[in-house]
Amino acid sequence: MNRIKIIAGCLLLYISVFQGNAQQKLKLQYDTPSTNWNEALPIGNGRLGAMVFGNPQKEELQLNEETVWAGEPGNNVPKNVYSNIEEIRKLLFAGRNKEAQDLANKTFPRQAPKDLNYGMPYQTVGSLWIEFPGHENYTDYKRDLDIEKAVSSVSYKANGITYRREFFASFSDDVIIVKLTADKKKSISFSLSATSPQIVSNFKTQDGKLFFEGTTGDTDNKTGKVKFVGEAACTLKGGSLITTADKLTVKDADEVVIRISIATNFKNYKDLSVNPLEKATTILAKAYKKSYAESYQNHVAAYQKYFNRVSLFLGDSPQSNKTTDVRIKEFATSYDPQLVGLYFQFGRYLLISSSQPGNQPANLQGIWNHKLNPAWDSKYTVNINTEMNYWPAEITNLSEMHQPLFSMLKDLAETGKESASEMYHARGWNMHHNTDLWRMTGVVDGGFYGLWPMGGAWLTQHLWQHYLYTGDKAFLKEYYPVLKGAAQFYLDVLQEEPENKWLVVAPSMSPENTYESSVGVSAGTTMDNQLVFDLFNNIIDASKILKTDSRFADSVAVALKRLPPMQIGQYSQLQEWLHDLDKPNDHHRHISHLYGLFPSGQISPFRTPQLIEAAKNTLISRGDVSTGWSMGWKVNWWARLLDGNRAFKLIKDQLSPAPLESKGESGGTYPNLLDAHPPFQIDGNFGCTAGITEMLLQSYDGAIYLLPALPDDFKSGKVSGLKARGGFEVGMEWENGKLKQLIIKSVLGGNCRLRLASDVMLVGEVKLEQPKGENTNIFYNVNAIKDPLISEKAVLKGYQSPKTKLYDFNTVAGKSYVFEAK
Repeated sequence: MNRIKIIAGCLLLYISVFQGNAQQKLKLQYDTPSTNWNEALPIGNGRLGAMVFGNPQKEELQLNEETVWAGEPGNNVPKNVYSNIEEIRKLLFAGRNKEAQDLANKTFPRQAPKDLNYGMPYQTVGSLWIEFPGHENYTDYKRDLDIEKAVSSVSYKANGITYRREFFASFSDDVIIVKLTADKKKSISFSLSATSPQIVSNFKTQDGKLFFEGTTGDTDNKTGKVKFVGEAACTLKGGSLITTADKLTVKDADEVVIRISIATNFKNYKDLSVNPLEKATTILAKAYKKSYAESYQNHVAAYQKYFNRVSLFLGDSPQSNKTTDVRIKEFATSYDPQLVGLYFQFGRYLLISSSQPGNQPANLQGIWNHKLNPAWDSKYTVNINTEMNYWPAEITNLSEMHQPLFSMLKDLAETGKESASEMYHARGWNMHHNTDLWRMTGVVDGGFYGLWPMGGAWLTQHLWQHYLYTGDKAFLKEYYPVLKGAAQFYLDVLQEEPENKWLVVAPSMSPENTYESSVGVSAGTTMDNQLVFDLFNNIIDASKILKTDSRFADSVAVALKRLPPMQIGQYSQLQEWLHDLDKPNDHHRHISHLYGLFPSGQISPFRTPQLIEAAKNTLISRGDVSTGWSMGWKVNWWARLLDGNRAFKLIKDQLSPAPLESKGESGGTYPNLLDAHPPFQIDGNFGCTAGITEMLLQSYDGAIYLLPALPDDFKSGKVSGLKARGGFEVGMEWENGKLKQLIIKSVLGGNCRLRLASDVMLVGEVKLEQPKGENTNIFYNVNAIKDPLISEKAVLKGYQSPKTKLYDFNTVAGKSYVFEAK
C-alpha cells in the first residue's frame, strides 16, 4: 500500500514540478514604446539579432549579424619582446616591481603601435525602418517579449483600428520575420527603408525587394573587409507594393509578412570567400516558400526544444501584473519572486538567442550592438566576461549552446601557437585577456591591463566542465589536443620564484588590479596558481580517461606539486598576490583570486573551512555594489558560501534601475532587463542566471547539494531540469524552506551522492545508503589542495559549516528516481 502511495506521489510530483512554466508569466511587458536602445527588446537566433523599438508611427529594427566586425584576418602578436619579458621576470623576482611595470608599459604601450592592433570592434549592420503614416495618435498600447516563445509583439489602436506586429528571429528559417495585421481590412499602409552608420553602405530596391549592403570599417591599421548584404521582402494579403529607388511602400493591405535575410562574406577567421549576396538570397528564397504559420510554428518548436527543459517557480505576487520597467523600479521594496524567475529564464533566453551551435560565441553584448565603436569593442574579454557568458550553459540544461565557445577554442589553439612561440619561446598555445572574430592572441590594452597570459587556462576549463556534465568521451578525445596545448604552454613558462622555489607564472597580473600605485604586473598571483592547478589536474585526468599520453601527464604531475598553496594574509583575507600586499580598503570590481571559490571548486565549506572564512572576509571587504558583471559573480560566491540571503541581496542590487550615464561602475538593470556595466554588457545577465541556479543546486564538491543557499524570500517553490555533474537532471519542490519532493534523472548511470539538510529524510523506490569514503562516481572526483599558509597576523574566528548529511544510491542510465521528504 505504501508503495502504491509513493508511485501515486511520483505521478503528482511529475505533474507539479514539470508544469512550472505554466504558472510563471514569462513575458517582459510595457505600456509605452521604447525611447532608447536600453528600452528596446532583443530577439535573436544565434546568428541574427535585432532590437525591437515598438514605435507606432516609425518602427525601428536595429540589426546585427554575428560576423559583422571591423578589420580583416590577422593576429596581433608583437615581435622581439621575449628578452624584455625575461627582464621583467628578473625585476619582479628582485622586488623591483615599479621598474618591471615601467618596462611592461614600454614593451606593450597603452595605445596600439602602428604595426599592431588591440582588436577589432563588433559592429551593427544598421536599422530597418517601417513607417506608418497617420499613426501619431494611438491608445491601448502594449509591447512585450514572450521568452517562452522567443516572439516580441506590439499592439495599439489608431484611428479606431487595432494594429498588431509580431517579430521573431527564426531558429528554423534563419531570417527575421515581421507580421503586420489589423482588425479592419485594407488598413495596413507603410514604407520600408534602411539606414546604416557604416561609411561604405548602399541601399536599393530590385525585383520587389529592399537591399542594404555595406563593408565594415578600418581600425588600427586594419582594413575593413567584412562585406554584408541584407534583403527584405514583403508578402502581401491584399493591397499593393510600390518600389522606388531605395524604399518599398505598401498600400491598403489586409496583412503583410516581412522577411529579412542578412549574410556576410565571412567563412572563418582566415577566409572571407563567401558570396554574401548569394547566401542572403538563398536563405530568403527558402524561407519565402513557407507560410507565416508554418515558420512561426517551426521557430517556436526549435526554440522550445532548448528553453522548455527547465522551469522555475518561486512564488507569485500582484507585482507580476505590472510592467517590467515598473517592477524593476519597485523590486527593492516590493515582494516580486516572479521577477527573479523571469530574470533567470531571460538569461537562458539570451544564451539560446546569441549562441547557437555552428555559430560564433556570444560576445560582450551577446549579438546586440547598435554602434560602430561600442564599449570595449564588444569583443571577447576572457579575464572573466566571456567565461561568465557560459556559466549557465551546463547547469541550466543548455549544453549545446556551449559549442560556439568550443569551436573558438580550436581556432585559438592554432592562432595562439604564434603568441606562445614568439612572445614566450614556449610550446603549445596561449592567449591574453582579449580576442575577436579574427582570433587574435597577443596583448591588448598594453602592459598595464593586458600582460595576462592566462586566457587559455581559463577558457579550457569549459571543455572539462562540459565533459563532467555530459560524460561525452568522444568530445573529450576531440578536444584533448586543445587541453594539452594549453598545458604545454604553462609547463614551459612556469618560473621558479627565489623564496620558496615554487613554480609560478611571470609576468602576469591579477586582472586589472594593482598592489602598488600604478603597479599590477606580478608573479605568482593567486588566480594564476588556481587556474594552472585546475588545468594541470584536468589534463592528468583526461589522460587517464582516454588512456593516452601518460608520460606527458607524469611531467605535468611533477610541476603540479610545485605550485604555490593558497595563502591567508594579515587581514584574515584570501591573499590576492604571492606576497601579502592586499589593501584593506580595496573595492576593486575584479576579485579574481576568488576564482578558487567559484567557478572552480578548490575552496569548500566542508573541506577547507579556513579558506572559506578568508574568502568571505575578502568578499565582505570588497563590498557589494559594483559593475553588473561583478555583482553577478558575487551572487555565485555568496551561494558557494551558503549564504542565500546575501546572494539574494546581490540580486536585488543588480535588479535595481541602471543609471542613465553610459560609463562608470554602478551596475544595475535597464528597463529591458539587460545588464549594465554601465553601459550594457550581457555577462551580468548570465552571471545572475548561474547564481540563482547555484542557490538551488550545487554539484562541485563530491555530491549533489540540494537547496544549499535558499534565501528567506524563496520559502516555497519548485524547479525542474537543472543539471548536475555526472549527467544527473534534478527536479525539486520545497515548502517553508525545506525540501518536499525530488526527482533525479540519471543520464549516465553510476553512484548518485546527495547532500541534504540534516533534518530532511527522503523516502523513495530505492534505498539510500550511508556513504563510505569519497564518491565513487568519477565525475565527482575532488582534487586535493595544499594546506593554506596563514599569516601570523591573521585572526580567524572559525567557520561553522551547516549541518548536513550525505546519502548514496546507485543509478541506471536513463532511469528517473522519485523521492518524498519526511
